[in-house]
Amino acid sequence: MDTSGAAAILYSFDKLKDAIRGHVPEEDYPLLNKAMGHALNRVGDQKWENGEYILQHSISVGKIAVMELGLSTDALIVCLLHNVYDRKDQEIPVLEIRKEYKPGVAEMLEGIHKINSLNTENIALQSENFRRLMLALSGDVRVILIKIADQLQDMRHLNQLPADLQQRYAIDSWHLYAPLAHRLGLYKVNSELLDLSLKYLHPDDYNYIIGKLQETTLERARFVSAFVKPIEVKLQNRGFDFEMKARTKSIFSIWNKMKKQKVDFHEVYDLFAIRVILNSKPENEKAECWQVFSVVTEEYLSNPERLRDWITFPKSNGYESLHTTVLGPNKKWVEVQIRTRRMDDVAENGLASHWRYKEGKASGKELDDWLKNIREILENPQLNPVDFIEDFKVNVYDDEIFVFTPKGDLIKLRAGSTLLDFAYEIHSHIGDHCVGGKVNGKMVTLKYKLKNGDQPTVETSNNQKPKLDWLDFVVTTKAKSRIKASLNEEQKREADNGREILRRKFKNWKIELNDQVIRDLLKHYKLKLASELYYQISVGKIDPLEIKDLISVPEEESPKDKLSAILAPSEMKQLSFDSGDDFLVIDNNLKNVIYKLAGCCNPIFGDQIFGFVTIREGIKIHRESCPNAKQMIDRYPYRLIRAKWRETGKRNSFQATVRVTGADRMGIANDLTHIISKDVGVQMRSISVDSQGSHFEAVLRVFVNDTQHLDFLMQKLKNVKGVDVVTRSDG
Repeated sequence: MDTSGAAAILYSFDKLKDAIRGHVPEEDYPLLNKAMGHALNRVGDQKWENGEYILQHSISVGKIAVMELGLSTDALIVCLLHNVYDRKDQEIPVLEIRKEYKPGVAEMLEGIHKINSLNTENIALQSENFRRLMLALSGDVRVILIKIADQLQDMRHLNQLPADLQQRYAIDSWHLYAPLAHRLGLYKVNSELLDLSLKYLHPDDYNYIIGKLQETTLERARFVSAFVKPIEVKLQNRGFDFEMKARTKSIFSIWNKMKKQKVDFHEVYDLFAIRVILNSKPENEKAECWQVFSVVTEEYLSNPERLRDWITFPKSNGYESLHTTVLGPNKKWVEVQIRTRRMDDVAENGLASHWRYKEGKASGKELDDWLKNIREILENPQLNPVDFIEDFKVNVYDDEIFVFTPKGDLIKLRAGSTLLDFAYEIHSHIGDHCVGGKVNGKMVTLKYKLKNGDQPTVETSNNQKPKLDWLDFVVTTKAKSRIKASLNEEQKREADNGREILRRKFKNWKIELNDQVIRDLLKHYKLKLASELYYQISVGKIDPLEIKDLISVPEEESPKDKLSAILAPSEMKQLSFDSGDDFLVIDNNLKNVIYKLAGCCNPIFGDQIFGFVTIREGIKIHRESCPNAKQMIDRYPYRLIRAKWRETGKRNSFQATVRVTGADRMGIANDLTHIISKDVGVQMRSISVDSQGSHFEAVLRVFVNDTQHLDFLMQKLKNVKGVDVVTRSDG
């Protein structure tokens, strides 16, 4: 080893120990010295391609991890050793690490080794999946933080690397490490990584914005002073305890705004923001924020379209603030953010409550607690990370794994998935014909359980068909469903045929085939499913004539006879029946008759309907799909009347309710009402739109001629931009 190289490394190490005093316990320094000695013995004064000593890089990463991310001894040891451990020709045995250092060091080194083994060539296309895989492989949040520190050190010295590596590092930072830093509440690190990525991915844009910021520094300072002064005076006169400050947006944020809004630098609305921070009591927070808003908008004209009220309705990540954009001196628009000290602490430190991938599971609160405590560690150097992190180790993705396709794409699967699950995830046809395959180049069977980071390939044969025992080892719903569907395909065809045979027989016998009849038949033949009954009818195991003999059907009174026994003659004169008196005929003209359309399901012309004789309100006409139909049939079968619409060319208006959901945007309500009133000629009774976050739900009450008219309207609504689902509602 060159003594000058070793001396330079040891000098950097001594400078590190001086810098971290007060952040790392003095009694842990012998462990740090041991780790440094270990690294020197293994790596010595070897250099990277750019001429930097490998161990000086490790020391710099350790300094960032401690001084900027709040980590301590174990993480620093990992920083010193991570390049040693990851070099395959000089790999440190795990047992040796466990013996020499505290628990967790070896596991963190193993996590870094796994992450460094990832191929990130397709990261721009599947960045979210890469972030999830990285979290799953790490096992400990400190591994993620060390990798962020490592990346930040590389990005700060990216000018020393070749152009192709500059691009690669910048892309990884943009899509992987910056978002992870943001989700962990490391907003300063996130901004720096994005700014540096922009510098190398879009250098012309970066230099343009830098130049413009430098040109306008003095101008901005003067403007802020002129803007702030009258507001400060008014707030002081009204007795507010507050602080005001200006914050210039990051270079990346300015660039992003310019791209999204397609504007020039000088047209960016919120190039900087004025922040008013109130020292308010908890019970006065909202009221005082709105009072300050009133003072600001008294002084400067506000843009109502730019008002953002995240005090009444905080963001999902806990962010609370009142934003308004006002016209300041020289007719320049300025964003003003109004919040309390507590709100500002939340906004700056982050709650990370938006980071939930296990929706609807009990671990959500556990994950929140974990992230909250991680945030405390990062912000408070007096806290010992080990005491907290060990208590809150959570594998966020213990119920899912990520594997690579042969093309390098990431596929997410349920934990415990086999090669066969993977085959079905690629395509159902591939799964049906799968005979085995390879994982990481080694031959495996269908039952092989995949692990995070595996790269499986599938082999197929046209002679292969799904087998019943496959259901014993596949775990994904997609695989199970497809296997069952394939096994039952023949039985399903027979069952469909049997159902049609039974339907035709009952129609010929003039007997109603309903759910109760099917239940009685299943009970008689000791079958569990209706499909089994239909199957046995199709293959001849059950004779339809035998079924007819089993059913005792009393001759039912006609609707006319049934109503004659209930209604007065004067009321009967208002009613019409078909030629055989088998159906009560419902006319389009609903005036001066004793029947009404039920409000619970709002039947319209074209619906399958029936009548129900009430005690005081005459006959109510219901849709056969009415949510109350089953209860009426079960409890009051003697009050039910068969009914149908009179076929005429004339059409009256019927009320219908339509529910529309989708992605919220400006003008969605106008587009919906335009379709109703202009495009399809429907009369609208009412509309209500409820927006929650980025989604909306609209309830439309309209008048239509018949079911075809309604179907035409619903199809038109489905074509509106942003609409996802259009359904008819009963009410």
